[in-house]
Amino acid sequence: MSANSHRQIVIGDVHGYYEGLMTLLSAIAPCCDDQVYFLGDLIDRGPQSAQVVDFVKSNSYNCLLGNHEQMLLNILSNQQISTPTLQAWLYSGGQATLASYQQTIPEEHLEWFKSLPTHLDLGDIWLVHAGVDPSMPLEEQTADQFCWVREEFHRAKQPYFADKLIIAGHTITFTLPGVTPGKLAQGAGWLNIDTGAYHPRSGWLTGVDMTNRLVYQVHVFQNHLRTLSLEEAVINVEPTKIGLVGSRRRR
Repeated sequence: MSANSHRQIVIGDVHGYYEGLMTLLSAIAPCCDDQVYFLGDLIDRGPQSAQVVDFVKSNSYNCLLGNHEQMLLNILSNQQISTPTLQAWLYSGGQATLASYQQTIPEEHLEWFKSLPTHLDLGDIWLVHAGVDPSMPLEEQTADQFCWVREEFHRAKQPYFADKLIIAGHTITFTLPGVTPGKLAQGAGWLNIDTGAYHPRSGWLTGVDMTNRLVYQVHVFQNHLRTLSLEEAVINVEPTKIGLVGSRRRR
């Protein structure tokens, strides 16, 4: 049990790994007073996207819009779906999502996706799927920035907010310089917790108890659990070394 009640728990990109998520939440053991937040990308790549979405939705957990949910909504809202757009989503894990839904996504899930916010302000913590564009005022940014930004965000030399830590997912941490698989990454005013659950180089799904500064991780392929202090789990990233070779092709 946590030393403090009313915990703020943030969970990174699940990508359809329902069984891993269940193992992770069993270790975190959130109670009714805790606030649990998902950073988006519940779907695609893993085998049980439908189960993940149903679980998060049914438990009324807070969840952000990720780029994978946005891709799906863009396809379904377009009456004339372009073949390249559809193929891009299928290539990025959409085929696994369709299989988990047995090819038909229920309307209630689609409506829930549409209701997801792009960011949440928790006071001293600001949650977003991908990040922010440091060159733009916040009010001018859209889901294109909040769900997709990479290099511009991580290369920033100054925090975007003077009084808030941005917690994001989207970019797998080991694609950042000096970060090994399973480690979290931090830079100027941001913390990235997408440790690449679906990726064969990693397999780690991460949840962070920000109240007690504890990091819970499950290896979705090996069903291995570990708990670290936030200080043990984090690697500082030098913004001038960020290149993210090929990152723009990752979805």
